[in-house]
Amino acid sequence: MSRRRISLRQELPLLVWLVIVWGALWQDFSPGNLLFGALLAVAVARLFYLPPVELSGRFNIIFAIPFALMFLAKVAAASAQLLYLAVVRGPKVKNAVVAVTLRSHQDLIVTATGHVISLIPGSLVVEVDRSTSTLYLHALNISTPQDVENLKNQVRSIEAGLIRIMGTKEELETVQSEAGA
Repeated sequence: MSRRRISLRQELPLLVWLVIVWGALWQDFSPGNLLFGALLAVAVARLFYLPPVELSGRFNIIFAIPFALMFLAKVAAASAQLLYLAVVRGPKVKNAVVAVTLRSHQDLIVTATGHVISLIPGSLVVEVDRSTSTLYLHALNISTPQDVENLKNQVRSIEAGLIRIMGTKEELETVQSEAGA
């Protein structure tokens, strides 16, 4: 099976990201190390099949800054809640695996949503069904159907924030129409 040719414009963000990861892994951002990382990134992108990262062509910094601040607030609040659960409730805490179907079918949005959720203490993505854009989350302190709905709403809220930042125009219209309803 031959691989569809991907334009440099489409592949460039992946290559830049691979070079940044290379520098971070080696903790060396010298020009020589980054050049070697760039050569490796091109080799990896050409030799191994990597599904193309479909970018929407839009990035809204006006939504990115509040989203980052909201994320930091959620990390702090969840850390405090986890401390309380560990110290006060201990092994009595109930856990659950919850399936959340996302609106977006873009790999980038699904992956970013999963990473943001996993970085907030108390929940972790254990499985992703790419065909239906469903995240399966292991979450702490879930004991009622209302807790399940709250978690689903939190995940959908994070996904909506990411769509506002970098989703397609169609996804953005969907999120805006749901917010207006």
